Amino acid sequence: MTERDSTTMQDTTMDADVIVVGAGPTGLMLAGELRLGGAEVIVLDKLPEPTGQSRGLGFTARAMEVFDQRGLLPRFGQGETLEVSPVGHFGGVQFDFTALEGAHFGARGIPQSRTEAVLAAWATDLGAEIRRGCEVLAVADGFLDGDHVEVTVGTADGVRQLRAPYLVGCDGGKSTVRKLAGIDFPGTEATRAMFLADVTGLDLKPRYLGETLPNGMVMAAPLKEGVHRIIVCPHGAAARSADDTVTFEEVAKAWEHITGEDISGGGAEWVSFFSDATRQAAEYKRGRVLLAGDAAHIHLPAGGQGLSTGVQDAANLGWKLAAVVTGRADEALLDTYHAERHPVGRRLLMNTRAQGMVFLGGDQAEPLRRIITELTGYDTVRRHLAGIVSHLDIRYDGIDGGESGDGETVHPLLGRRLGRLPLTGPDGETDTFALLHAGHGVLLDLVGDPGLRAAAAPWAGRVDVVTVTARTADRGAVFAGAEAVLVRPDGHVAWTGADGGDGLGAALARWFGAPAEG
Repeated sequence: MTERDSTTMQDTTMDADVIVVGAGPTGLMLAGELRLGGAEVIVLDKLPEPTGQSRGLGFTARAMEVFDQRGLLPRFGQGETLEVSPVGHFGGVQFDFTALEGAHFGARGIPQSRTEAVLAAWATDLGAEIRRGCEVLAVADGFLDGDHVEVTVGTADGVRQLRAPYLVGCDGGKSTVRKLAGIDFPGTEATRAMFLADVTGLDLKPRYLGETLPNGMVMAAPLKEGVHRIIVCPHGAAARSADDTVTFEEVAKAWEHITGEDISGGGAEWVSFFSDATRQAAEYKRGRVLLAGDAAHIHLPAGGQGLSTGVQDAANLGWKLAAVVTGRADEALLDTYHAERHPVGRRLLMNTRAQGMVFLGGDQAEPLRRIITELTGYDTVRRHLAGIVSHLDIRYDGIDGGESGDGETVHPLLGRRLGRLPLTGPDGETDTFALLHAGHGVLLDLVGDPGLRAAAAPWAGRVDVVTVTARTADRGAVFAGAEAVLVRPDGHVAWTGADGGDGLGAALARWFGAPAEG
């Protein structure tokens, strides 16, 4: 490792700039983001090898956009057009998500094992180091007020210590990092158990969005030739200990209890169970320890939102943490991670609990299902629910730094993600996502204003200034009259301008650190 400038916290005694615990989708996405930002990163995972299990089967529309922002979609092996469904559901009530422009229910049929393989290859291509068979045993005191974190790690070769300025727990709902850091995890206990399995040797009717029956709810979808994913949610199944195991025989019995179909003659590649426990970390950052993904929030699985929220946590945190550890930004930038992502997690828990009540509430929930079905007849309601489940409605309220608190109208793009839009630049056709592949901020100059390029020059290497032309329709509908738009590396808009660059310097300094001297 090279020695950094003396103004940074890094010195030659550190093993990395950041230690990430957990090589699932969140940890791997974070590793790639950190490397794009120039940070040295080690990823630790206690498993000696990836499980290879399918687990999550896709991701939301916004997570798909996050992958697209980094040019990752072709790595999934299906070109840039993954299979998506325009029809989704909220608590089992189905409706057309395209009521919200650009929305869909998300990418379908992509096993989590494939997502992890794509992200692992990307992160290692960028220079991240993934160490498997490494279990975190302890975190030394001092991470609250010291200048680094010291982690005790158990490996096949014995116990060793690793040091880094920051530690990020992406190690799941039972997060060791969260517990060792003393971060509270309040919420509601599990009230029921549900099963999932990848079954073989069976010819099952597809139930992509679930079927509610008197004794429970079931879902079924083909994964590959001869293999189906099933989810079985029997009414009255008591919550189980996290240490319990489940057998295919139990799953088959529950399936027959609900559907009347005997699947006991088949088999299973793997089986598991989950619950409706709902919890959120009280702090996403405590001293030099941060949390992301399931380590920060657990909930009833609904529409791939867990994996997708973790990926978005990583996209929000990665560029900020890289800027801090490389000395480009002040540590205060990290405070915006909790401020922006904790409300998103809280809303996630609200929507998944609501869906659980509607979908799994049995006969008692039938009046509620009927009312929601009626409400989805209104375009406004469909747009609202599609925005919640697709994650396209996320807006970071504090992104303007409080400068709009004097009654001025906030530009509709500010704090929101900028979708994929075609643009014409100096080198020909491009789009908003292609400009984000490098993980830099992007200043879109929509009118050819040389003053913008001059104003952003002190942030060269951190922010790319691109003069582009947008379609007339987009200039009016999406950009809403803005002549310039500053986009953060995570795709959210940090500043918009018209008639000059007023406020641009402040926005650049807030999100990308002090300007370079000279």
